[in-house]
Amino acid sequence: MHILLTGGTGLIGSHLIPRLLQRGDSVSVVTRDVAEARSKLDESVSLWSGLDQQRDLNGIDAVINLAGEPIADKRWNEQQKRLLCESRWQITERITTLIHASTTPPSVFISGSATGYYGDTGELVLTEEEPGHDEFTHHLCAHWEALAAAAESERTRVCLLRTGVVLAKSGGALSKMKLPFKLGIGGPIGSGKQYMPWIHLDDMVNAILWLLDNKSLRGPFNMVAPYAVRNEQFAALLGHVMHRPAFMRTPASAIKLMMGESAVLVLGGQHVLPKRLEASGFGFRWYDLQKALQDVVKT
Repeated sequence: MHILLTGGTGLIGSHLIPRLLQRGDSVSVVTRDVAEARSKLDESVSLWSGLDQQRDLNGIDAVINLAGEPIADKRWNEQQKRLLCESRWQITERITTLIHASTTPPSVFISGSATGYYGDTGELVLTEEEPGHDEFTHHLCAHWEALAAAAESERTRVCLLRTGVVLAKSGGALSKMKLPFKLGIGGPIGSGKQYMPWIHLDDMVNAILWLLDNKSLRGPFNMVAPYAVRNEQFAALLGHVMHRPAFMRTPASAIKLMMGESAVLVLGGQHVLPKRLEASGFGFRWYDLQKALQDVVKT
């Protein structure tokens, strides 16, 4: 297959590409910085400096869209929220336009989203059928998904990745979470009762390949491990595998002062289950959080 990928140098994309190449797929990556991408990616990967010059996607068998400004790196002012939206919406809309312009369109469009689609939903158990809560992350993800879903046709199926916190050996959210534990001041955030949807990077990559290869699958998929945990459970297990204390609770007021509106990312939560992935026959390798953390944490 010839696969076009956005976000190829990010956490998920940079681990997905070697698996695609190993399978014998050819990969093209859309990037804003060709020189940087060339230094990070296998020489067999072809690089596109953008999509503006493309008239169609004839010759592309599949598109995997993982691009987007990191959501938790900066405080949310109006400018930052606009950047978070536009970095996702614009390229997704462009891909959909090119798919419709193709005489032989890609057979599948796999596009990113997040469990933020559901917003802060407390104790509610969430499968893909649940509507989202009316707040910024839902607005961002719902429109992002709608732009991708518009590419759906008899010739192109669309899969949407509602991704939780991806656990990896380097990079991603876990790299930031580990610092206070290394300093001996780790612990729950706020009440600690909020659910924290997570997935091991290996399962994330395997699930994308599963959606790529299974032609009957389309629509939204919760990309999370089957067993949800609360923030206080996550903190206790992370402290345990790092051999560090995990009792220093960070007050919600301090988080709100530091993060502003974006504090909802850590003070809120979603009890998300991967109903459609499991129903499709996908098997998770990492469903036990302690074992997953032991695999990715280096102390």
